[in-house]
Amino acid sequence: MRARSALVYTVLRLLAFVVPLGILLLFPVFQELPWLAAVFAALIGLSLSLLFLRRPLDQVTGGLAERRAARAASGRRTGAEADADAEDAVLDASAPATDSSAEPAKPDATER
Repeated sequence: MRARSALVYTVLRLLAFVVPLGILLLFPVFQELPWLAAVFAALIGLSLSLLFLRRPLDQVTGGLAERRAARAASGRRTGAEADADAEDAVLDASAPATDSSAEPAKPDATER
């Protein structure tokens, strides 16, 4: 993923929200209820991005998929994966070895 395609998509998504919000806030009704203008602007921005921003979204997601495939092919691991393996190793080492065939200890008659 190139940073340029992600930046372009992010800016276009922000514009799809900010421009309708600015237009809606020009109306007196929305000046009294700015939260309602934000809700309508979010719905308009979502609709605009679904209709017109398909190509930039495909570029961003395609770049992410290529990066993930390259990482999997080269055998590189993320920090989160290495951290999870380290935690699993610590848990496995600290867990007592249990033998499922062993019977639980019976109390002695003298302990009563």
